[in-house]
Amino acid sequence: MPLLAFGINHKTAPVEIREKVSFSPERIVVALQDLLSYPHVEEAAILSTCNRTEIYCGTSAEASLVDWLGGFHNLDVAKIQPYIYVHPDQEAVRHVLRVASGLDSMILGEPQILGQMKDAFASANDAGAIGKTLGRLFQHTFSVAKQVRTDTAIGSSPVSVAFAAVSLAKQIFSNFQQHTAMLIGAGETIELVARHLKEINIGRIIIANRTVERAHVLADEVGGYAIALQDIPKHLAEADIVISSTASPLPIVGKGTVESAIKARKRQPMLMVDIAVPRDIEAEVGELQDVYLYTVDDLQEIIQEGLKSRQEAAKQAEEIIDTQVSHFMGWLRAQNSVPMIRAYREQAMQLRDDELDKALRKLAAGAEAAEVLKQFAHNLTNKLIHSPSSQMRQASHEGREELLKAAQELFDLKNLEP
Repeated sequence: MPLLAFGINHKTAPVEIREKVSFSPERIVVALQDLLSYPHVEEAAILSTCNRTEIYCGTSAEASLVDWLGGFHNLDVAKIQPYIYVHPDQEAVRHVLRVASGLDSMILGEPQILGQMKDAFASANDAGAIGKTLGRLFQHTFSVAKQVRTDTAIGSSPVSVAFAAVSLAKQIFSNFQQHTAMLIGAGETIELVARHLKEINIGRIIIANRTVERAHVLADEVGGYAIALQDIPKHLAEADIVISSTASPLPIVGKGTVESAIKARKRQPMLMVDIAVPRDIEAEVGELQDVYLYTVDDLQEIIQEGLKSRQEAAKQAEEIIDTQVSHFMGWLRAQNSVPMIRAYREQAMQLRDDELDKALRKLAAGAEAAEVLKQFAHNLTNKLIHSPSSQMRQASHEGREELLKAAQELFDLKNLEP
């Protein structure tokens, strides 16, 4: 069955186009059912994230599917056509493997896309839209993505400010369940930091924000608790890790506040990462003993090193994917032989049943068992090899050497005399 992957992503389309063709989770099942009603569409799955909308299909109806995407969203196809990419068959397989492995992401090697692809598979499977081919492709994809993560360093080096900040903390602290992090701000960067900290099982998270309600929302999502900015001095001594990113024009945390916190902590070290521009933490804080203060510029060095490391790992990942694409395409091509193998097996079984019926009748009539068995084996062998032998003789008569060579390989005939 032909495969097709098509859609748009952050490389081909701006956000104002991407948002027009995105699928909300509650609409995906309806969309899949509608898509499967199209001629020649046997299987389908939809992956829709902030950076991409892609449809994976078992189909040969490329043109009509682009029309379907526009029609489903009530869009003029001509307006989205320039942004759409289409990958058939082998290139579709390669594309899916690269996407799941984070090689096609805005942030090279980011791990979230694999979870999103697993969700897309689950939704399509629940909708009854997954058949044998896509089912095998998705399972193969998950296995390859895991191999890429295991065998390369594609996800081990930080390439975002949030990830770099948490990676820095991992270099200084161990056993995160015993530590507390205070996050100052509640914007996108702090939200990512909070999620990364939760993933590494940080013991406690304190969210401090000017708008306490927003802090409460984020704290609820990551299992932390919220405080107002003016309450930072009361809780700062509890924090082993402080990461700040606000839009404040003036510093929020001063040297005196940190000095008091360090005394209360009995000189236990504190990591402070100031991601904000202008800075949230007074520069003089870095002069204090037992305080490790880093700014966004310090993180940039970590990010550049991480990006270089991921780019090297991506080369290794591409080699893995090349091999795994070949493996899947081999499986896919093998499916074309299934009807022929089934027909050949059924033919052989019918010949066996016919001869077995004759043998059983002879035994019932009192014939000697050994002679009946010998005759059964002789007749069955002759019938099984009759048609192939006849075809090979005819091919030899017609000079069809390619068919004779194929027969030699097919029947595993080695060391034939010339």
